[in-house]
Amino acid sequence: MPAPKNDTRVYDSVLDTIGWTPLIRLTRVTRGIRTPVWVKAEMFNPGGSVKDRIGIPIIEAAERDGSLKPGGTIVEGTSGNTGVALAMAAALKGYKCIFTMPDKMSQEKVRLLKAFGAEVIITPTAVPPDHPDSYVMTAKRIAHETPNAILANQFYNQANPDAHFATTGPEIWEQTEGKVTHVIAGAGTGGTITGVGRYLKQQNPKIQIVCGDPVGSILTEFWRSNGNTAAVGVPYKVEGIGQDKIPATLDMTVIDEFQTVNDRDAFAMARRLTREEGLFAGGSAGLLTHVALNVARRVNDPTACVVTFLCDTGERYLSKVYNDEWMRENQMLDTDRMTLGQLLDGKHEGTPAGVISIAPTATVRQALGLMTLHNVSQVPVMDGGNCVGSVSEGALSAKGLEDVKLLDKPVSDAMDQPFPVVDAGQTVDAIVKVLSKSNPAVLVREDGAIHGIVTRGDMLHFLMAR
Repeated sequence: MPAPKNDTRVYDSVLDTIGWTPLIRLTRVTRGIRTPVWVKAEMFNPGGSVKDRIGIPIIEAAERDGSLKPGGTIVEGTSGNTGVALAMAAALKGYKCIFTMPDKMSQEKVRLLKAFGAEVIITPTAVPPDHPDSYVMTAKRIAHETPNAILANQFYNQANPDAHFATTGPEIWEQTEGKVTHVIAGAGTGGTITGVGRYLKQQNPKIQIVCGDPVGSILTEFWRSNGNTAAVGVPYKVEGIGQDKIPATLDMTVIDEFQTVNDRDAFAMARRLTREEGLFAGGSAGLLTHVALNVARRVNDPTACVVTFLCDTGERYLSKVYNDEWMRENQMLDTDRMTLGQLLDGKHEGTPAGVISIAPTATVRQALGLMTLHNVSQVPVMDGGNCVGSVSEGALSAKGLEDVKLLDKPVSDAMDQPFPVVDAGQTVDAIVKVLSKSNPAVLVREDGAIHGIVTRGDMLHFLMAR
């Protein structure tokens, strides 16, 4: 196991800096929770994720058994992070890399793998795990067809959980001084939760191992049914954890509990970790932290010690989890709940009253002049504080061309129906449908008085800006 990160030695290579990631206590997202929650910040590894721990062990195991020879090629199906770990080690050892990835993975991961010199092949996400085009089956085929190539095979390679048994588990035990009571981890390959769970339960069988699983993964149902299920996975957005098959590197006997979390909650917590704790982590970290807080609330014991993982850096998800547009498109971020009053405050109407209006006794000529002066296309007809009608430049101009005498008649003779009046506290989204062809504008009332007007043009500009 590498030396702790607080030592003063000079390292021979970047690979020697893997491990001994810091354990950090959460203090803000845990407000109101008595049980302390700590996160193992795996983004501090040189490749930015927990998968750095398994890259070298997998390669060295293949070197020892003779399957990986000098100048060989490493092939793997990966969600990105294992690929980075393998590519980083391969760059130092002189191996080539070919990786297959599902198309749901972020572009940041693809570009990162290519930066290390790897070849990346994108495969469809929405296919069964045994389909020839799945990322795992494609990797197997490429490894078979490529001379002097090995399949890293992280889902079946026991070097994966063994690496966490040798490093991650002992680090948690030492960093918590043996006080850890609960560990929350995910299961993609299952290597982390298996290796950590085996090691910690050897030290203290009472330690509870909880698996956080995305809604759509089959692992929870498989565990709860003791394997007596034909559950079929459905697509989900969280990357790196959850499965549509059971990996051989996952030992479910070390797991005491499963909890499922949907994408929306997982991503919301990831963003909270960044904005409230200053911990820039990915969606899987959000999912695991969500579960960790659930466990901590339930335990409700200040002497307990809950530990979970920040599996990788948020830099891998700038185009997804941390992209408001992508989040909204995928229904994971509420649209802006701007009120009509707030919209009006940003309009800066040119009159103190906030709305340009005309009296029913004014002439049509005056109404047209008023709209030209203020560059508006419609105005309400107000009698005192009440809207009794409306006029538009287009309708009055057409009527005036048909009968020029109309220009000197009162507006009440030519006005259309009054604009609807809505409360300033209503959200902007709530009145989109009100602004129909027959209602080109609505009047906004605040504290019993007309505060302003919102037109179809105002609404269109708001929607375009959003």
